Amino acid sequence: MQSKRKIRVLIAKPGLDSHDRGAKVVARALRDAGMEVIYTGLRQTPEQIVETALQEDVDVIGLSILSGAHRALFPRIMELLKEKGLTEVMVFAGGIIPDEDVPEMKKLGIKEIFGPGTPTEKIIEFVLQNMPKKA
Repeated sequence: MQSKRKIRVLIAKPGLDSHDRGAKVVARALRDAGMEVIYTGLRQTPEQIVETALQEDVDVIGLSILSGAHRALFPRIMELLKEKGLTEVMVFAGGIIPDEDVPEMKKLGIKEIFGPGTPTEKIIEFVLQNMPKKA
């Protein structure tokens, strides 16, 4: 009997932000929903995040940011994903991202932005419904 591969999710904390409670809550919720979750820990560079995504063969990346540096860090992450050929990896983000910045982040290729207080069930549902199909 062939077993179905679990969805592999990387939860990453880019930049100098040192608050990771929300990231850990999301990571645990996704794990409890049956996904395989890799958490990078704090203060990751875009290069470290993309290299981890490549090494771990992830399907999804969740970025958590509270520092306000999303306008500098997210474009770099998306650029590196393209350079490494990881265009099929779905990226979502959460944290403190002003509403006026959301359209710009989505233009970069970030599939969804979740603000503070988003129920974890909504994030799980989003990942399950938008999971990239692998060949």
